[in-house]
Amino acid sequence: MARTRTAWLGPASRPVAIPDDIDDGTLLEASGVVELPLHISWSEPALTYDPSRREDRLRLYEQVLREGTEDDGRYYVDVEELARVFDELVLPPYVRAAWSEWFGRRGPDRP
Repeated sequence: MARTRTAWLGPASRPVAIPDDIDDGTLLEASGVVELPLHISWSEPALTYDPSRREDRLRLYEQVLREGTEDDGRYYVDVEELARVFDELVLPPYVRAAWSEWFGRRGPDRP
């Protein structure tokens, strides 16, 4: 068993799920109080998040960006709001870099 992390081993080797169409305004988005699926939030007890509350929205985005699939990103993340709060999110460097690159391709008014 390897005892160190490398570019090929560890969390940084996982792809970051950024859907090409996440900025499509016609996509169905989560509303009301939500509980993240087990593949995103596997610890007990299950937590609920109210995206209308800023603190909850930030924690929700952090978890979805770190652990979610492309479908999760489409459903739970409002990309315009993400752009506004991106600098406040606590994210691993590889996740922040991937999203920063995505925002960079969208224009100068993004993080």
